[in-house]
Amino acid sequence: MVKLIIDGKTIQVPEGTTIMDAAMKLGIKIPHLCYFSGLNEIGACRICAVEVKGKDQLVAACNTAVEEGMEIFTTSPKVRKTRIVNVRLILSDHDCKCATCARCGNCALQDIASDLGIFDNPYRNVAERGKWDSKYPLVKNEAKCIKCMRCIQVCDKIQGMHVWDIIGAGYRTTVGVRNNMTIEEANCTLCGQCVTHCPVGALRARSDMGKMFDAIGDPEKITIVQVAPAVRAAWGESIGLPKEKATMGRLVGALRRLGFDYVFDTNFSADLTIMEEGSEFLERLAHREDYKFPMFTSCCPGWVRFVRSQYPELVPQLSTAKSPQQMFGALTKTYIAQCLGVDPSKVFSVSIMPCMAKKYERTVPDMSSTEYGQDVDMVLTTRELARMVKADQIDPFTVEEAPFDQFFGEGTGAAVIFGATGGVMEAALRSASYLVTGQNPDPDAFRDVRGMDGWKEASYEIQGIPLKVAVASGLANTRRLIEALKRGDVRYDFVEIMACPGGCSGGGGQPIHDGEECAEERGKILYGLDRVADLRFSHENPTVLKVYEEFLEKPLSEKAHHLLHTDYNNWG
Repeated sequence: MVKLIIDGKTIQVPEGTTIMDAAMKLGIKIPHLCYFSGLNEIGACRICAVEVKGKDQLVAACNTAVEEGMEIFTTSPKVRKTRIVNVRLILSDHDCKCATCARCGNCALQDIASDLGIFDNPYRNVAERGKWDSKYPLVKNEAKCIKCMRCIQVCDKIQGMHVWDIIGAGYRTTVGVRNNMTIEEANCTLCGQCVTHCPVGALRARSDMGKMFDAIGDPEKITIVQVAPAVRAAWGESIGLPKEKATMGRLVGALRRLGFDYVFDTNFSADLTIMEEGSEFLERLAHREDYKFPMFTSCCPGWVRFVRSQYPELVPQLSTAKSPQQMFGALTKTYIAQCLGVDPSKVFSVSIMPCMAKKYERTVPDMSSTEYGQDVDMVLTTRELARMVKADQIDPFTVEEAPFDQFFGEGTGAAVIFGATGGVMEAALRSASYLVTGQNPDPDAFRDVRGMDGWKEASYEIQGIPLKVAVASGLANTRRLIEALKRGDVRYDFVEIMACPGGCSGGGGQPIHDGEECAEERGKILYGLDRVADLRFSHENPTVLKVYEEFLEKPLSEKAHHLLHTDYNNWG
């Protein structure tokens, strides 16, 4: 243990503890920009500089280890002056048009500058301007980048994609796409983790809010919106709703206030996905000699982009089942339109997703299963939903709760857990067990695949059939798993992959809380909803059964293959 004094308070901490962490134990907050615990502790921004008695130079609190007898001052006159100078220097290389920034009101730099009383800047602004395709789902504003390196670190360490790098030289050194590539050339998976870890608005998702309001206001369009499972665990965070108030009923009420004609739950098509994907897995097991194993899930478009660019030889092992978003879209312009008695040519299909890659997925050429254009016409992130609620001055506390439109608002607990890592695997095993044995297993029989470990594995037996399964979230973990498979170190029958750590709960389109990882807490909400659900098996969803009876005939039927499955060769 090391004994030291911080701002007059004595504390003992383990050797190797940083000044930042020691101060936190005393409740002393040291401002910072680049620092992100466990990810980025490089002392680049110098905002966390503190004074150590006996030393001429200030030191970075985030990566300086404590020493016995240290006396540290976090707010001395020297620290305050230096901190103000450092912030002003950062602002001089930053586009300070906060009112038109996606992170206005939720920006670490904005908060620090305001807290320090910086309302003018003596330094000339030299913010660099760059070119970027604003139609791409991921948007980078060069002039807002503060060179904190967080995007590089999360892309390298957590996702293993190495999209971002230091480019340029001298005072024009900045962060850009590696090797001077365009973002399209860099095989970015659009997971959005760089966006959720950026402390400012240098990286953001493309906003489609304006087009959405236009569609709502168009009398010729019938707007049908679906809400993804993980959205329910996070939608209230950006508008100040506590968890107990952020119910699905209140969300449906808000969507009706926004003007959507029909509001449905993606949980319905998540159950449908399990029926198709689970049946496909059993079909492959029954004809094992015709297939390579493991079979991989295909719900996550970030993962699909990853495997197509990094391991194209594994693409045939992906389930051909579309994601729940795309299954819902295909049915929206066919069976659902028929049930509602509306003209499918007027349907404008919208999904609210916790994901940026979904904006890409909806544009894939093979995602147009009907004669009415793309199956999904627009994708909004959870953050865009919150902005729309604010834009229309809707007070979420006074919104009356409302039910989903029938019948396509019905879902099971198995569908809800799609939003957490391991949820797709668990839901699939619940129904696969039933399809093999004719009896429901204990709903929690497959809980071993839950949890935040980046790579989990479990073994089960279903009526004498041994199954070895694995779950990975985060693409660096995914790469480790695949390389182990290629070396023959492990063998699996079925593997679930989610690009984002923690699954969709930690998706790139979810609300941003600087310095915090929220996937685990959101996942707990989803598992709690599953635990209290009336139905916990996808094969018991009455609407899904009705769709097969009246329209699709059975899982893996010819019509189901046409509408609910995809050919990855047609993804472009």
